[in-house]
Amino acid sequence: MIPKPPVAVVEKNETFGGDSKLIITSRHAFWKQPDGLGYKPCLDFSAAYRRESKRVVRERRKYLMVVVSGGMNQQKNQIVDAVVIARILGAVLVVPVLQVNLIWGDESEFSDIFDLERFKSVLADDVKVVSLLPANKIMTRPTEDGGMPFNASPQWIRSHYLKRFNRDGVLLLRRLDSRLSKDLPSDLQKLRCKAAFEALKFSPRVMELGKKLAERMRSKGPYIALHLRLEKDVWVRTGCLTGLSSKYDEIARLEGIKRPELLTAKSSMTPNERKLAGLCPLNAKEVTRLLRALGAPRDARIYWAGGEPLGGKEALRPLTSEFPHLYNKYDIALPHELKPFAKRASIMAAIDYIVCKESDVFMASHGGNMGRAIQGHRAYEGHKKLITPNKRQMLPYFLNTSMTETEFEKMMKKLHRQSLGQPEIRVSKAGRDVTKYPVPECMCNNQSTPTI
Repeated sequence: MIPKPPVAVVEKNETFGGDSKLIITSRHAFWKQPDGLGYKPCLDFSAAYRRESKRVVRERRKYLMVVVSGGMNQQKNQIVDAVVIARILGAVLVVPVLQVNLIWGDESEFSDIFDLERFKSVLADDVKVVSLLPANKIMTRPTEDGGMPFNASPQWIRSHYLKRFNRDGVLLLRRLDSRLSKDLPSDLQKLRCKAAFEALKFSPRVMELGKKLAERMRSKGPYIALHLRLEKDVWVRTGCLTGLSSKYDEIARLEGIKRPELLTAKSSMTPNERKLAGLCPLNAKEVTRLLRALGAPRDARIYWAGGEPLGGKEALRPLTSEFPHLYNKYDIALPHELKPFAKRASIMAAIDYIVCKESDVFMASHGGNMGRAIQGHRAYEGHKKLITPNKRQMLPYFLNTSMTETEFEKMMKKLHRQSLGQPEIRVSKAGRDVTKYPVPECMCNNQSTPTI
C-alpha cells in the first residue's frame, strides 16, 4: 500500500464543518463592508523629523534596554512604546526582552513571535535596533528606572532620563504598559503606527500557520471572528455574573473572595449595576442574540478566539445552537501543526490574532488589548467590518421582554449603525491610542493633507 501524502490530510481538514457542498454566499447583506471614505495609510513624516533621523540612526553612545511583560498583545503595545521612547531619547534600541510569563510558563523570545529582521529594517530610518549591547557596553551597569508615570510626555521622558543616560550610556526600563502618553506630536504618532502596523509583524512560521488557518476558514466563503472573554479569571476580575447558572456564578464569587486583588471593576457596584454600565463581557447568549439581530446568517462560519470558558462547552451552547459552524484553532488545525507551540501561549495568541484580523467580520465580547489592537489594524488595512457592541445602550433592550423580536432587531441595527468599523477620527478621542484610531495621523484621503 502506498501511503497517502500529507497534503491529503490537509485537504481533508479544509472540509471541516460538515457538508462540503456548503458554500456561504457573500452576497448576504451582513457581509457588506463599511465605507472607508478613501482612507489609506499615510506615514509622511515632517522635514524636521527626517533631518533629525540622520542624527538619531548614527547614535552609538546611548542604548535603551526594555523588559516587556504580560500577554502577547500587552507585549506588542510595550514594544511599540519602546520604539517611540528610544526615538524621544535619541537612543539605540536593544531588542526588547520578553519577561517569562509565570502564569503560562511561556519562555518565548522576541524572534520566536516576531520577525526580528523586518523589525530592524523597517525602523532603520527612525530608530537603530540592535540584538545585543556592543562589547564596550556589556560590562556597564545599566541605570534602572524606578517606574514611569502614566501618560508620560516626551518632555517628562527627556527631563528624567537624558542626564543619567548621557552619563551612563545604558538605560533599562520596565513596566511600560500604558505609561507613554497617548497624545504625542504628529511625527511620534506616525512612528507608533509604523512600529505597530509595518515593523512589528509575526515571525514567518507563525504567520504561515495563522494565514493557513484563515484560508481554511474562508474555504467556503466569508467568516466571522469573535474574541470571547468567558474565562473564569475574566468573570472574577470584572465582578460580573456569568449568565450560565448560580453554580458558575458562585465559583466566580468565591474565587473573587479568595483573590480580591483581581477585581478591577468598581467594587461598590453590584453585578447588575456593572452589567448595565457596560462593564461586563457579553456572554455567549448575548453574543448570539446580537449577531442574529444584526443579520448574521445561520450558516455563517465563525472562528472564536479566547481561553477556556468557565463552564466549558455549556458556556458556548447558545452559540453552537444558533450557529453550528463554530470553530477555534484546535478544530481547524491538524494536531502536528499546533504541537510545537503547545507551551507557547504568546504564539497561540498570535495565531488567534492573525485569523481574527483576516476575517470578514470581527467582534470582541469585551474590551481588551487584543480587541483594541485588531480594531486599529483592521482600520489601517482598509476599515474592514468590525462590530463594536454598544453594551451600555443595548443591554436594557435585552432585558425588555415586551419587545417583539422584529422590534429588537430593528433597535440593534439602529444602535450599531455607526459601530461597524467606519473611519473614526481620533481628534474627538483625546487620550485614545492612535494604534486603535489611526485616522487622521496615520491615514489620509483626498480631502486630508498629510503633515509635511
